[in-house]
Amino acid sequence: MSATFFPLGYKPFLNIYQTQEAISLIKAEFEKRLARNLNLKRVSSPLFVSSDSGLNDNLNGVERPVKFDIAATNTYAEVVHSLAKWKRFALAQYHFSPLEGLYTDMNAIRRDEEMDNIHSIYVDQWDWEKIITPETRNKAYLKETVRDIVSSIYETNLVLKNNYGTSQEICKEVTFVSSQQLEDMYPELTPKERENVFTKKYKTVFVMQIGDLLKSGIKHDGRAPDYDDWTLNGDILVYNDLLDIAFELSSMGIRVNKESLLSQLNKASCMDRINFPFHKALLNDELPLTMGGGIGQSRLCMFLLQKAHVGEVQCSIWDKNTISECEKAGVKLL
Repeated sequence: MSATFFPLGYKPFLNIYQTQEAISLIKAEFEKRLARNLNLKRVSSPLFVSSDSGLNDNLNGVERPVKFDIAATNTYAEVVHSLAKWKRFALAQYHFSPLEGLYTDMNAIRRDEEMDNIHSIYVDQWDWEKIITPETRNKAYLKETVRDIVSSIYETNLVLKNNYGTSQEICKEVTFVSSQQLEDMYPELTPKERENVFTKKYKTVFVMQIGDLLKSGIKHDGRAPDYDDWTLNGDILVYNDLLDIAFELSSMGIRVNKESLLSQLNKASCMDRINFPFHKALLNDELPLTMGGGIGQSRLCMFLLQKAHVGEVQCSIWDKNTISECEKAGVKLL
């Protein structure tokens, strides 16, 4: 089911060819700043992983991965949903040092994703991961890293403005709030409505502690139980004035240790996962303590270029309603 709309009088600031050039500039400039600010090195990454490795991101636990058989090995593989677990495994194999990390281009297919202005079955993001120490496995270091990412976005936007005359504004100061604080402030609203109201006021927000049940007995949002520690994670949101919504640019967090992994698997009724190679390695202290996340490439380009639909900055497949609404609005899908 799609739900596509366009603000009254919407007209893209850049034409299709300028847009393609600007996308290239954003990606190059942001990567450079992200690598510098977070001390990351670029690596190659897989498009698919073995089905029995436990390395795929299970997201909310209900999304179906794109799965296929491999003739030469007589086994099955899955197109990744994200590289949340693979990155931690790679850091151990590549022998990175504490407070060093990696980043990579992640391309995924999420076949069950609904289609609207900001969602597509094609997902492209910068996946990053870095080794942390027991001393930095805390909320203060998480907040420091969030500020570094926002600074990377802010600096990239300045370059874009100088080159293309774009007018998107970004608040460099981050306001931190927990999902429980949002529920306490706005108990009558849904989680997404809470994000909209709060982010409209503060512009750049990091919503913390996502995945566990709130006092009301509901979740702010779903998170797989075996990568983020639900007490040390969150989403970076900015306010999208064009669409009048809180706009998620990144989901990130400090990763589970043995204790939080077992606790969260139990809460999610997923204890069977401890038999996967990834989970065994974590429980056997064979993987480093890490933090990491994903930063949407199309999302960032869409926001900085003030595009109303994600299809203006990425190639995907769309339903008939989306195509029709875009044609009526004079919007060209890539």
